[in-house]
Amino acid sequence: MTQRIIYAIFTFLSVISYGQVKLTMKPDKSDYNGREVVNLTITLELNGDNLVQQSKLMLPDLSKFNMIGSGSFNQGVRDAETNTAIDEYVTRIALEPKQKGKIRIGSVLVTVNNKIYKTEPFDIFIRDIEKKPIANVSNDVYLNMEIDDREVYQDQPTVAVLRVYSKNIDNFRKVKNIKLPEQENINVHPVNLKRSEIDPSGYGNMASQILAVFMVFPNEAGYVEVPAVSASVNTFSNKSKIASNKVKLNVKKLPEGSPESFKNAVGNFKVDVFHSSKEKVEVKKPVNVTVKVSGEGNLADLNLPKIEESPDYDVFAPKITTRLSPGLTGLKGEVLAKYILIPKKAGDLIVKTEPFAYFNPAEKEYVNLGQEKLDLTSFSHDEVLEARSTVEKVNDYTNTLLETVDSPVLKTTSFKVKEKSKFNWNVLVVNLSILIVLFLVYLVFRNWQKNRNIIKEKPTSKPLGSVAETEQEIRESLKTDITDYFAYLENLKISGDYQKFFETFEEMDQEVRSQYFQSSKDDFKVFLERHNGKSVAESYQELLQKIQIEKYSPLTSEDSINDLLKDIVKLYSLISK
Repeated sequence: MTQRIIYAIFTFLSVISYGQVKLTMKPDKSDYNGREVVNLTITLELNGDNLVQQSKLMLPDLSKFNMIGSGSFNQGVRDAETNTAIDEYVTRIALEPKQKGKIRIGSVLVTVNNKIYKTEPFDIFIRDIEKKPIANVSNDVYLNMEIDDREVYQDQPTVAVLRVYSKNIDNFRKVKNIKLPEQENINVHPVNLKRSEIDPSGYGNMASQILAVFMVFPNEAGYVEVPAVSASVNTFSNKSKIASNKVKLNVKKLPEGSPESFKNAVGNFKVDVFHSSKEKVEVKKPVNVTVKVSGEGNLADLNLPKIEESPDYDVFAPKITTRLSPGLTGLKGEVLAKYILIPKKAGDLIVKTEPFAYFNPAEKEYVNLGQEKLDLTSFSHDEVLEARSTVEKVNDYTNTLLETVDSPVLKTTSFKVKEKSKFNWNVLVVNLSILIVLFLVYLVFRNWQKNRNIIKEKPTSKPLGSVAETEQEIRESLKTDITDYFAYLENLKISGDYQKFFETFEEMDQEVRSQYFQSSKDDFKVFLERHNGKSVAESYQELLQKIQIEKYSPLTSEDSINDLLKDIVKLYSLISK
């Protein structure tokens, strides 16, 4: 009998030493109220060198929950006594219950060495679940906001990634109208709103796709909750809303001992002040002075250093322009504050900015840049006139005369003498070409008029008019009624039919181009540069780029379409004059 027991013990030990698989799934508790999150922990332990996991973990049916988060890690150790490798894989899932009462959670399956292992099913109880107005459509499309770095300093950015999950890949194209979170204690700036490639192995049996990447700048210390990102799912039958999970950030307070000039700049910055014009500064004449803050950090939200007031000059509120792009530790680029100064006296002027300091989170220290200075020398009006050359004085006198004295036939201000100007042969060639075309049109028109008079029994004489009048008649016959398009675009903006909005714009643009005998957009841009100026041509090119960005952007708002419509009305009203 003793030998049998010893033999059984050795047999059991040999089985254990050969390999052992342990698979478990446990909740954090068994009783929840409707507001609590159900946390499941799945542990797979492989005890042995010859154990091979042949399949991923197959989750049970979780359709009675909303998945609001997940994560996994693994660790491997080797037992010194038995010299056996032990690999442990831990997966945690956060679920939000959709219904109350008793809910059974099934088994998790995994295949190891051609053998299927599973966990035991168990029950949990949900009490008084809270109904939410925003629900997932058909329980098949889920949004998840992921923020890896959840511990940052105040005004230091952290990157958030918005993903969509679904069992049906076709549902991804139905997710539209993404609205990023808005809250007073955070500033949100989009980084990339282009959709990524679809990942068929997103999680479990669901595919995933990245919808947006954005930066979150918390502007107060403590625990800050980033609100959910919302979107709409448009189907043929209805339109529903879905929302992502909320994420809590641990925002560290900035260290004590900050300089008096520190306000809210966090990152790494540089301040410059300069006067770009080469003309001499004159008393009581406006002067453009620019304060530039460049670097990387919370550039879009920091308080810029202002130009200090002085009895030597008057300073007016600046115009702010930004040139920013996403960086590794925030938004990088430059912010320009363009001021207008009016000197009150002649002589040397010192333009000073306010002291500026920032906090560098990489070095964990404050950097005080102090004040920036700009030395200017202003001259009186007589001194400016004396410094001019003889040719400049003659040109100035001629321009003044032509601006103040007009001919009753021709407006003489168009003949101003421009300094250092060269004869433009391209303009001459274009004008001659236009005159030749108009002359040919005039001949065709006169021939048609003669034939028309011969056919009539009682001809009536009618003056042909000048070439300019003939050109105007042809232009008027081809002219597009642009105001009808403006009204129709306004209605499409109000109704929210953005796809039809962009189609109507393309139709309007094509008709305007045909009015000026231009087939392509590039030819029309060249035409505008020759006849309306370079600024109008550049505005046309910028508008086309804005149209393309808004047309294919997954995040389209009524405000962006409204700004786009204003630019369209302004530009095409100028072109169609």
